[in-house]
Amino acid sequence: MNKLDLNSVPAASSDDSQQRLINMKALKAAGYQPFGASFAPTGSLGEIRGHFQEGGAVRAAGRMMAIRDMGKSLFADLRSGNERFQIFAGKSQTKDYELFKMLDTGDHLGVEGELFTTRAGEKTVRVHKWTLLAKALKPLPEKWHGLRDVEIRYRQRYLDLIANKEVRELFDLRFRIIREIRNFFWERGFIEVETPMMQPQPGGAMARPFKTHYTALNADMYLRIAPELFLKRLLVGGFEKIFELNRNFRNEGLSRNHNPEFTMLEAYQAYSDRKGMQAIVQDLVCAVAQKVLGTLQIGSGERSLSLVPPWPEKTYRELISEKMGSNWYDLPVEVAKAKAVQCGLVIDPSWNHAQITHEIYEKTIERNLINPVFVTRLPRELVPLAKVCDDNPSEVDVFELVIDGKEIAPGYSELNDPIEQRARLQDQSGEDMPRTDDDFVLALEHGMPPAGGMGMGIDRLIMVLTRAEAIRDVILFPQLKQKTDQVCGDDKDQSLENDAQKPDQ
Repeated sequence: MNKLDLNSVPAASSDDSQQRLINMKALKAAGYQPFGASFAPTGSLGEIRGHFQEGGAVRAAGRMMAIRDMGKSLFADLRSGNERFQIFAGKSQTKDYELFKMLDTGDHLGVEGELFTTRAGEKTVRVHKWTLLAKALKPLPEKWHGLRDVEIRYRQRYLDLIANKEVRELFDLRFRIIREIRNFFWERGFIEVETPMMQPQPGGAMARPFKTHYTALNADMYLRIAPELFLKRLLVGGFEKIFELNRNFRNEGLSRNHNPEFTMLEAYQAYSDRKGMQAIVQDLVCAVAQKVLGTLQIGSGERSLSLVPPWPEKTYRELISEKMGSNWYDLPVEVAKAKAVQCGLVIDPSWNHAQITHEIYEKTIERNLINPVFVTRLPRELVPLAKVCDDNPSEVDVFELVIDGKEIAPGYSELNDPIEQRARLQDQSGEDMPRTDDDFVLALEHGMPPAGGMGMGIDRLIMVLTRAEAIRDVILFPQLKQKTDQVCGDDKDQSLENDAQKPDQ
């Protein structure tokens, strides 16, 4: 390795980024490649701490943080994920010590040395040799200054993960929750399947899709709004217990509970029904909470809730009658509109009684259901893919699981009558969005077994289990308004500032 004349290094600049470039050039001139090295550590920093032996040889790697320069010696932290381990470098013990002192906070570093315990009781690596693994050319934000800014936290999530330990822990929980969801279904004999994300016709839900064009086929295509119709094709094909963890896309609004790209679970079981799926979703949520969090009591204080089963069941009609009076369904439309306005709602003059009723449910009832409750027997027109109730053809045999004021999971006794299914889809069709999927109905005509199905918004479930306040907090890279070249003021994302002012969409 070439010796470096430290006197030839230019004087430090007040610009930290410029100084980092100067340090990089100096290190490179001395033979330390800033971006080319690999390094095999003894283990993770947590494993090194767990198998600590005084005087033991060790190799450790991580991001260099919290540098404390004492002149002839230097302490710093190596960080990897949420793990940390202290390192010590000394002029008489560490190779190229003067060059080592030119490393910057945020640089990735590999060290070789021996383990010892400081007089303060801190487990530490005494560095004998070191390798620069990757140079950080930009300074990291200060924990309590740079990352208070919501704009930076969402747009530059990598900085959020570096600076805020609790954010990294939240996403660790997210990934563990998803893993346990998969384990739950595999252990019960379900098969994980994959269905198309780009479809010739959107279906499976009532939502505005994202539209694109497939050049090779000269055909318009849509990003899926739900995988339901393809999963039911698999029931026809003989797969009796299936699930899919998938990404869905809906070209609609942003709010604390909505992101246009989101993660969804859907599961179907042949020869089951709404009650069977209701039992599955209760078992699923409780099992995941118990394994990942170790408790069914979630949160504390005003934001606490209990997942302890059994969860109560309430019909849609019961909830409406409790809120609006037992004669609600007998009221003329104009009287219903007036009562809804008295509740503080904005009612479109063209709405019918059912639309007014659902607005009341979503805006005044659902958001006040905190502990888990299954809302059952929804109006038929709201759920065109479910069977009607035997005792009332105006209602369908469905549930909506509501927790913390959010719809977490709908489930049905699935409609498998192709004649009725075609009629229901045609009733929903419009000039702007035809909803009759002839290929799906053709599949049903070949015989779909009676089945139960359920969906679950994974992002919303994670919000509940982690007590996150907004869906953006549980998505690594949430959708944000695009930046423009013309920036005013602090360049805040207007959609973030307005978020708390908008009603749930």
